Amino acid sequence: MTDIQVKATAAKRCGRIMLRMAAVLLVAAIIGAVLNRLSSTLDQSMGPAGFRRGVLQGALMPMSMPNLLVGRDVTIYAQNNTGVSYKLGYTAGVNGCGAIFFGFFFWRVNRWRHREANRAKP
Repeated sequence: MTDIQVKATAAKRCGRIMLRMAAVLLVAAIIGAVLNRLSSTLDQSMGPAGFRRGVLQGALMPMSMPNLLVGRDVTIYAQNNTGVSYKLGYTAGVNGCGAIFFGFFFWRVNRWRHREANRAKP
């Protein structure tokens, strides 16, 4: 490769990284806004939180980190709940969200490894 090709490849890689970072920040901002709205709506309900609300709050809990990092207080666990059914729903929501996120993450890593292994073959 010539020096110009190396620079062009590096510029493309840098551009892709910047685009991905911007996309992640945009998605984090959207998730934060949606989470703020959902949190305030869920806090206004009068009855105790049950299984369905537990699943919803459990699934949204990992997504609350951007809000917490900027100092916004987000309710991630309902104090007024039905007990075991809420806790089971919360646990199912956290684990389901984690399985989706980490499943996608490890699928991507596996794709990258296979791509690099195919490039290394002569």
